[in-house]
Amino acid sequence: MASMKKILFLFLSLCFIQAYAAKPKHTYVKISTTKGECIVKLYNETPLHRDNFIKLAKEGFYNGTLFHRVIKAFMIQGGDPDSKTAKPDASLGGGDLGYTVPAEFRDSLFHKKGVLAAAREGDASNPTKASSSSQFYLVQGKVFTDSLLDVTESKRMKFKIPEWQRQVYKTIGGTPHLDRNYTVYGEVVKGLEMIDAIAAEPTNPGDRPKTDIPMTVTILKKREAKKLEKELAKNAAKQHT
Repeated sequence: MASMKKILFLFLSLCFIQAYAAKPKHTYVKISTTKGECIVKLYNETPLHRDNFIKLAKEGFYNGTLFHRVIKAFMIQGGDPDSKTAKPDASLGGGDLGYTVPAEFRDSLFHKKGVLAAAREGDASNPTKASSSSQFYLVQGKVFTDSLLDVTESKRMKFKIPEWQRQVYKTIGGTPHLDRNYTVYGEVVKGLEMIDAIAAEPTNPGDRPKTDIPMTVTILKKREAKKLEKELAKNAAKQHT
């Protein structure tokens, strides 16, 4: 009997160790600002962008950079290295780290509200649509009707928006005309309010907020990420019951 208890104890201990050692399914980053904070899930489907963002976050690169371009009902943009030491009247958006990241377009990843996507140079000088080494944006967008989506398709896009994505654009909202043009590589899973708060800030003519909004970016530790994934799974289950 004692040996059976010992075997059972060892079995349960092994199960506990395996569960504890299991890795989270995704990497999550926290973006903190004076206007709140959000947690972003980085997509595994875009490994080049994911790994580049993780590398920069680990190095502390983003800490002190500004959300330098803010357009309400569109997006908030940050990550320009020049913004760390920029004077109040300086024009921002041209800074980079001397390299680009190859585009990673995935039809299943689209510009719904809350996604993280890569900024880039325009098509004329960047035919491959390679992404900026560091600059990114978080989508606020707007809610669309079927008729508005039809107009967007005919005038600004070269493809039909899948029906399931149309439903998202009609409920959550987003910026569909950017799809398949800019790489989407993550999404906010907590703290969408931060995007709305920053997007509501008054701006100068160049879309730079009149009051600087610096950020701090940190990577969630494994234990935090696992706890978050359990919470997200529980919330998703509640929504489907």
